[in-house]
Amino acid sequence: MDTVYSVVGLGKLGASMAAAIASRGFRVIGVDINRRAVEAVNAGQAPVQETGLEELIAANQKRLRATLDHHEAVLNSDVTFVVVPTPSDERGAFSLQYAAWAFRKIGYALKEKKGYHLVVLTSTVLPGSTRYGLLPILEKESGKRCGVDFGLCYSPEFIALGSVIRDFLNPDFTLIGEYDEKSGSLLESTYARILENNAPCYRMSFENAELAKIAVNTFVTMKITFANMLADLCERIPGGNIDAVTQALGADQRIGPKYLKGSLGYGGPCFPRDNIALSFFARAVDTAAELAETTDRINRALPAKIVEQLKPFFHKGATVAVLGLAYKPFSHVVEESQGIYLAKTLADIGFRVVGYDPLAAEPARIELRDQAVVLDSLEECLNQAEVVIIATPDPVFRRLTLADLQDRNVETVVDCWRILEKELKGHSIRYITIGQNINDEESQARLIKLWGNTDANSDT
Repeated sequence: MDTVYSVVGLGKLGASMAAAIASRGFRVIGVDINRRAVEAVNAGQAPVQETGLEELIAANQKRLRATLDHHEAVLNSDVTFVVVPTPSDERGAFSLQYAAWAFRKIGYALKEKKGYHLVVLTSTVLPGSTRYGLLPILEKESGKRCGVDFGLCYSPEFIALGSVIRDFLNPDFTLIGEYDEKSGSLLESTYARILENNAPCYRMSFENAELAKIAVNTFVTMKITFANMLADLCERIPGGNIDAVTQALGADQRIGPKYLKGSLGYGGPCFPRDNIALSFFARAVDTAAELAETTDRINRALPAKIVEQLKPFFHKGATVAVLGLAYKPFSHVVEESQGIYLAKTLADIGFRVVGYDPLAAEPARIELRDQAVVLDSLEECLNQAEVVIIATPDPVFRRLTLADLQDRNVETVVDCWRILEKELKGHSIRYITIGQNINDEESQARLIKLWGNTDANSDT
């Protein structure tokens, strides 16, 4: 008999996982406490916005259904993925509140379940959470023993919003924290049937997997921040160009080119909180994660630092358009968005700020309130702007031309991602980039002062 899967939590990851598993030919039962989400799935619609999700759910209605009842879902499936929020708490740790509630519901259902059932926690948690925070709940509520009556794994996904379905089905690797050999083997064989690629699988203890997950994210943010540091240095040397530096740097196989752009900082619902959480955990076990703390501090200070550098190029009272208010292209999420931070910082020091984003207009309006005017079209935004800041490399902004800007009152373009360099550099509009020097004379003077007094003919 074919394996039936249940997915608890129909948010962006959970709904995408459920639809993706169904697309591979398996029956899937989605579970959520939100009636609207359940009704949407059962109507063949996406409960949340995510690239390709609506089409995938519609195409797999015969294999995918949803329910409000955890009990029914567990009793009628063989493997349950738990994909619920683990929000940051006041300490900076990941709260287990929602996961614990879901595990109680699952444990209660396991009490009546005949036969073996595998529970897989996918939500991001800190080391020790699965074994000491959640496993006891399953055993208490079910009255059964893990490793005998049911299995338990911790297996987080490595996905990005906007490409969740593709990332889930084609991961670089799968990570399994296993209670025992049986649990891990069952989940590994599950992934082998579901995934589209032949991704390697790394199996280990709960705690090692929990640490590995958060380590991946904090390492990536450290790499982004390192590139941003180099971009700042490139702005201060004659002919400095971050793209030239990172192209060479990324060619080294020990480093690689991914996340080595040199631009604005990272944002979104995951990266910023992960450094804080790792720092909390380090302190809790009597050590320190100083790299994580420094990465977070530098990233949060970046928008204000950039605005301070740009102020001399903006006349007092100028209207500044911030293009890109989501934390990245193809997303409506504005959480920890660098574009939002830029807009707020500019407004706080007296500039009039307008903004535009292809997907994130409504969330941005809520976030910015009376600090900026979020407009409904790019054209309307440009019509009001004297200064334009491109905060995300969205394809909509890549298509801007010199004529688009010259026909309006735009005097200065700040291109944080250097996406319009070929179109705008060397023309009448002042074109400023992050990571490229715009004042060679000043930079040369600094280096002459630093090194020019060296007596090359000295015998000493």
